[in-house]
Amino acid sequence: MARPAGPGREALLRAGLEVGDARGLSRMSVNAVVDAAGMAKGSFYQHFEDRRDYLVALHRRYHGGLEERVLADLEGLAAGRERLVGGVHGYLDAALATTGTRALLVQARTDPDLFEETRTRNARTRALVQPELVALGWDPPEPMAHLLVAMVFDITLEELVVGRRDDLREALLRLMVR
Repeated sequence: MARPAGPGREALLRAGLEVGDARGLSRMSVNAVVDAAGMAKGSFYQHFEDRRDYLVALHRRYHGGLEERVLADLEGLAAGRERLVGGVHGYLDAALATTGTRALLVQARTDPDLFEETRTRNARTRALVQPELVALGWDPPEPMAHLLVAMVFDITLEELVVGRRDDLREALLRLMVR
C-alpha cells in the first residue's frame, strides 16, 4: 500500500517533471526519478505501487496544478468572452512556463498507462469551458468544447516548439468568440 502524500512523495513528483522534461515519459525510469530526487529506490515504492501508479499521480499533479492556476486567475469573471479568452491565454502561458509540459501533454497521449487519465482530464476540461461557450451562444456547446480542447492542445505543441506565444492562439480566440 502506498503512503499518503508528504515531502518524499512531492520530491519524487517534482523530480519526475524534471526527468520527463529532459528525457520524455518513455525513457523515464524509476532509477532516473529517484536519482533526480536524491532518494533511495525503496522510497519510490513506499509512495507508489509501480511506474504506472507514479505516472498517473504525476499526470494528475501536473494538470491539477495548471487547472488551479488558471481557475484562480479567472475567479470573479462572469461566464463568457473574458473568461474564455483569459482561460485559453492562462492555460497556454502556464503550459509554456511549466516544467514537464512536453512529456505530460505530448507523450501522455500515446502512453497506454495514461490513456484513460488523459481522456478523463480532457472531459473535465470540456465541462469547464461549456458555460463560457453557452454564454457566447454556442448551442449545443459540447462539440465546440471538444474542438476547443483539441485546438488548444495543438497550439500548445506549436508554442512548445517555438518556445513562445504563437499567432494561432489569437486565431482560435477570434473563431470561438466570433
